[in-house]
Formats: sequence, structure tokens, C-alpha cells
Amino acid sequence: MVSIEDYGNYDTAWCPGCGDFGILKALKKALAEMDKSPDEMLLVSGIGQSGKLPHYLNCNFFNGLHGRTLPPATAAKVSNHELTVMAIAGDGDCYGEGGNHLIHAIRRNPDITVLVHDNQIYGLTKGQASPTTQPGMKTKINKEGVFNRQLNPLALAISQDCSFVARSFSGDIEHLPETIKRAVEHKGLSLVDILQPCVTFNHLNTFKWYSERVYKLDENEYPLNDRVKAFEKSLEWGERIPMGVFYVNDRPVFEDSLDVLSSGPLIRNEVKTELVNELIDGFM
Repeated sequence: MVSIEDYGNYDTAWCPGCGDFGILKALKKALAEMDKSPDEMLLVSGIGQSGKLPHYLNCNFFNGLHGRTLPPATAAKVSNHELTVMAIAGDGDCYGEGGNHLIHAIRRNPDITVLVHDNQIYGLTKGQASPTTQPGMKTKINKEGVFNRQLNPLALAISQDCSFVARSFSGDIEHLPETIKRAVEHKGLSLVDILQPCVTFNHLNTFKWYSERVYKLDENEYPLNDRVKAFEKSLEWGERIPMGVFYVNDRPVFEDSLDVLSSGPLIRNEVKTELVNELIDGFM
């Protein structure tokens, strides 16, 4: 049996009180309860405080470029589809620099779980407004207050028929692990937007602010495959913020469309350089 201790206990570089600690704890709990051993896991991250999370876990990980979390995660899943692959990103990393990659990953629908640390600010690069920063909020860069509209990542994902869309809160240590488990168990691209306070640069969206607003969705309210109802629910934001699973759709998975994977993971295939040379010669 896998235990939380199997994933290690490392010193972190996060600020005391950061919401990332709750996400790390919840992820360890979820993986242990699912009996996922560290060698089965691959965590792919970009740049940001969120991108440090794989450094604090005893498992396989790849730390890439800002906004480029999903391309290597997809490539890794195709290369070895027996791995459980998770993409770890922040709201700036995934919804800003990585926005186009998110849209096209939704189109492809690889079997990857995307955990977005959504603290509504750029934390690592000292407090600029991110795509999910609320209008009117003043930052070190936006001295007059943010005037751009706030991105709604759940509404975006549902509108593009993402196969699993959910939201949780790093301050709810029971709800978050259960949400992560359901996302990992779903076959297809799973997006989990995790509301997470930044105690250093975002003094508006605090633990208290979220705790007073978040509430758990009643999953009997509408069928989870009803995209119109899910989209309507995703628009709710402000004094009440729903969290839970919004939408589930069992679409064809990207890896299943690749005949070359039918005989097993690519990593087990014999490397034949002559085939590569033939391909290159075809462009001459």
C-alpha cells in the first residue's frame, strides 16, 4: 500500500501561509488513497510558485518553460501512456502564457489531469495582475487598478467541451483531495481550477474572502453531461462561488486515436534511425 510518506517531506521555498501548502498536502493525500506509487506518476510544471510543487514530491517530474506545461505533458503521455500524467500550473502560467496550449489540449483531449493554482495574481514575479485578477484590484504594476475583464477559466473550458471541469479550494483539505481523485480517475483531459490565496501579493482574495463565499455544488442539480447547465453554473461568481465537478463528458481520448500505441508504450519500441532518415530525406 502507498502512504503519504512515500512522496517525501521536503523543505519548501513558499511563503509561510501560502495556499500552495494545502494543494501539496491534498495531492499527497489523493495519490496515497488512490494507491498511486511515485514511479507511476509524472508531474509536469512550468514557471511560477505552482511550478515548484513537483520539486517537493518524490516522483518523476519535468520542469519546463513558462506557459508550456501542456505540450511536454501531452508528449510524455503519448510516449508512455501507462504513466499517470499531471500538469501543474498557475493561473498566469496556464491561462496567460499558456492560454493557447490549454485550448488546443482541450481539443485533443489527452488523458492528463491539469491542476491550476489560481491565486488571481502572478506570485513568483512579484504581483502583476493575472488573467483571473479581479477588476479594480491595485497591484504593483496596475497602480490605478485592473481594468481588463476577468477571465472565467471554467466557462472557457466548458464552452470548448473539456471532458472534465471542476473547481476546489486549497483551504478545504477534504474537498480538494476528493476532487483531485475524481479528476485523475476520469479518462481524458481534466481541468481542476484550485482557488488559492497568495498571502504576499493578493490581499483581496484571502482565505477569509474565499471561505465566506465558496459552497459545494449539488451534483443532483443537473446532469453533469449537460453542457448548457454546466456553463450557466460556471458563470456564478462574486458573493457566492460554487466548487465541485461542473461538467463531465466521455469524449474519445487522444492516445486512443494513435494506432502506433496499440502494441504498447513508445518507450518500449526499438529505435530505428533509418526510418527517421527516410522521413528527413522526404523533405529534401
